Amino acid sequence: MPLTQEPRPAWPCAEPDRDAFVALVREQGAALYRDLPWRNLDDPYAVLVSEIMLQQTQVARVGRFWERFMALFPTIDALASADTADVLAQWQGLGYNRRAIALKRTADACAAERGGTLPDTAEELQRLPGIGPATAAGVMAFAYNRPSVYIETNVRTVFLHELFPDREKVGDKELAPLVADTCPEDDARAWYYALLDYGAHLKTQVANPSRRSAHYARQSAFEGSRRQKRAELVRIVLAAPGIGAAELAERLDSFELAGGRSQVDADVFEGIVADLVAEGFFRREGDVFLP
Repeated sequence: MPLTQEPRPAWPCAEPDRDAFVALVREQGAALYRDLPWRNLDDPYAVLVSEIMLQQTQVARVGRFWERFMALFPTIDALASADTADVLAQWQGLGYNRRAIALKRTADACAAERGGTLPDTAEELQRLPGIGPATAAGVMAFAYNRPSVYIETNVRTVFLHELFPDREKVGDKELAPLVADTCPEDDARAWYYALLDYGAHLKTQVANPSRRSAHYARQSAFEGSRRQKRAELVRIVLAAPGIGAAELAERLDSFELAGGRSQVDADVFEGIVADLVAEGFFRREGDVFLP
């Protein structure tokens, strides 16, 4: 079924025209294809894990994490049965620990309410924790091989480079009809693999075209950030269950001082800890912290 009943969108440039663009992407995709372990799988859960891990993380880093994670938690039910601390321990090194918590909560919901299966529509997927439009579209395309509007940084790169070479601040609202129009009904999976691989290659050859997207935002520095402090506190509690508040603060201070930074203000420490407890990263029992 076509993605939209709307008339075919106006093509933004004369060269390449639509057919030439599709042919170019297919040609480049075939030449640049990456044989990644999560590709060509019909398992929606395995695809979802890869899509979550790939958010804001380079492909080269994700490979070994995905394979280890899938070996330990091969199904939704296995992930739902696991302790949150064990899931977080396997996530260490990937960053953005909120993704692991959301994935665990999605597994819990699907195990409890859906017999250990994921929904098979983008709309239902987006009702689950941590699954936005791009992730849902990725599952639809890569696991179910159904047409979808999948827009992420490498896809943006191709469309911006080829179709908007002289434009700044191009929004996804303008790209979405073009993405929908070019996505085939019969093999969305291969089409998006081609876009992803060509886009990844383009980033090594030219100034990153995705920076001309209206949605581009330079990632803030990790060193010394609140995000880094959060990650370090999670790591410490996982490594030392039952650690007291005073020692936890001392270890965080030692980490900061080793990095050439100042000790952490007590109010900042308490605020970060309170957030982590509220978000389910670990729990506080009296004056000690447990995974």
